[in-house]
Amino acid sequence: MADALAWFDITASDQEERRRLSGIAEQMAGEIIEAFYDHILSFDQASKHFQDEEHINRVKRAQVRYFEELVSADIDDAYIENRRLIGRIHEQAGVTPTLYIGAYAFYMHRLGHVILDKLAEKPEEAFRLMLALLKISHFDMSLALETYVETREETIQNRERELSELPTPVLKLREGLLLIPVVGTLDSHRARSLTVELLEGIREHRAQVVVLDITGVAGVDSAVANHLIQSMSAARLMGAASVLTGISAEVAQALVKIGVSGQQLNTAGDLQQGIKIAEKLIGT
Repeated sequence: MADALAWFDITASDQEERRRLSGIAEQMAGEIIEAFYDHILSFDQASKHFQDEEHINRVKRAQVRYFEELVSADIDDAYIENRRLIGRIHEQAGVTPTLYIGAYAFYMHRLGHVILDKLAEKPEEAFRLMLALLKISHFDMSLALETYVETREETIQNRERELSELPTPVLKLREGLLLIPVVGTLDSHRARSLTVELLEGIREHRAQVVVLDITGVAGVDSAVANHLIQSMSAARLMGAASVLTGISAEVAQALVKIGVSGQQLNTAGDLQQGIKIAEKLIGT
């Protein structure tokens, strides 16, 4: 925490300086918060995050506490955790960083005008107060945004993990023809599991051709592309031809990187075309 405060040039003097705003905060908190919400609720992209009047009033009360802490609370571990919590809440609620920073900027501008009005005859003092407050507000925003990014990354990783754990079905389209649609993230671990399912499906259904559709795969790197080729080679050893469908530009590039050409594979741009190729291979 000491390093973080030093990075933002927040000194003990700055923290003491902004506490002088406590009196102003108590007098003007309600007025500033009302102006703040009149502003943000006039925009559809912001107002959609509020369910009803009760929800708005509950958030306003929390905002008053936030305002009072901004000018009076000690910057300690509890303060930092509270600001980080703001980032998590915003990410989970779908509030974008642009909305957050824009709202905070409006909020600080209003507070700045109040300080200037109250200290109109002491401009140097007003400047010192605003400078101290701006340092701390930027520190606040950095904590919230940093946590916002961390939470977003966690959300993405969780979704990718859920997709990677999706079972891969082996569907019998007709006698001798199987379809394996792959959806979600295809990493090396899942690609190896796919090979096992593919070979077991060929053995169980005595398949002659397998259509492997990767239209729903989020991305394929060179290592995974190599696993796909190995799966199709293993299928050939068991007497079944393979057709790879749903190849994106990214997948094509990954295959080229490992030295695979179009002549080595049965490929199709979409599933419908792939099934036609598979039926020709069966001989019907």
